[in-house]
Amino acid sequence: MNAPIATKVACFNCGSEQTRVFYRIDDIPVHSCLLMPSREAAVGYPRGELQLAVCDTCGFVQNSAFDPTVHEYSTRYEETQAFSPRFNRFVDELVARYDQMIGLAGKSVLEIGCGKGEFLVRMCEVGGCRGIGIDPGYRPERTNSPAADRIEFIQDFYSERYTHLQADIVICRHTLEHIQPTREFMQMVRRSIGDRPNTVVCFELPDLERVLEYQGFWDIYYEHCSYFSMGSLARLFRSCGFDVFALEKVYDGQYLLIDARPVDVPTSASLPQEDDLQHIRDLVARFEVDLPRTAARWRDTFQRAKQQGKKTAIWGSGSKAVAFMTSLGLGSEVDAVTDINPYRQGMFMPGTGHRIVPPAELATLRPDLVVAMNPIYLEEIGADLKKMGLTPELMAV
Repeated sequence: MNAPIATKVACFNCGSEQTRVFYRIDDIPVHSCLLMPSREAAVGYPRGELQLAVCDTCGFVQNSAFDPTVHEYSTRYEETQAFSPRFNRFVDELVARYDQMIGLAGKSVLEIGCGKGEFLVRMCEVGGCRGIGIDPGYRPERTNSPAADRIEFIQDFYSERYTHLQADIVICRHTLEHIQPTREFMQMVRRSIGDRPNTVVCFELPDLERVLEYQGFWDIYYEHCSYFSMGSLARLFRSCGFDVFALEKVYDGQYLLIDARPVDVPTSASLPQEDDLQHIRDLVARFEVDLPRTAARWRDTFQRAKQQGKKTAIWGSGSKAVAFMTSLGLGSEVDAVTDINPYRQGMFMPGTGHRIVPPAELATLRPDLVVAMNPIYLEEIGADLKKMGLTPELMAV
């Protein structure tokens, strides 16, 4: 973690040049979810620089040093959370939410950035709708569902070539934060809808406010070049021709949900949670002061455990773990990284080169400390450890 530098970059949300870099870290992996087949590939994977800049005009936060040309979104990208019972309950809650909103039976769904397709498949299974999913990382062999004949998957990025695709509801989950020209992207989505005012647009993405409040540097990584609060997200939607009718936090406050409909002219803020600009300014200022102490506390936790001869394990090998370990400079202080996703097991962590092991291997290691990369999974992680006869200290970021 390095001192911010004075760099002025126009805001990709509103175009303002009133931006300020407040967080900087060099030499971090430019990908954290790509499957790395060897330690050498993981350690040697390209690295980049991250400089978070906040816009004083709209509250949007962006990586002002982001280079989109270094990215490889392909079938090697392994982002799925579908092996967690807790996450699958959340998926069903979302499906029920959208079913109540529009009545999915007989309707059409377009999902931009559908990943491996699990969410779209579940919507079509439960809601009786038809679906189109677009994502360069989609893997057809993973779709095994009676609803498969009602779903078309396209292995590609969403772009102007697909704006002819029409649907009753447009879903985009955890994709906008990977896109740098956010305003251009939302304008493209608006153009694709045209004069169909009844189309509902529903986006889901991480909550910036939570990252700032908890100094969550583990949620700041190269792939995420765009960071939204409820207010900055709504301001973007409204400026691009959408009327925002719902805005909320879900998944223990980790994610934002925004629901909107197309309109002919920009609309003014109407929801109280949109008025957060000064709050974001205050959180950024506090983040700058508190982050060094938060990072030092975590670094000391692992260094002290190593000095005491204790064995440590990190539960979760995705982006949070990569950001956590590389930001802190952790290496031999971590004895194991485990993940319940079988597609990640046997692969290696970008940056540190740790081999990702199945949870069963912890029974041999018998760690004294297990750090979960997401507190929402503590209950199921604790249950898994108990089944293996393990009683380590269990904590979460």
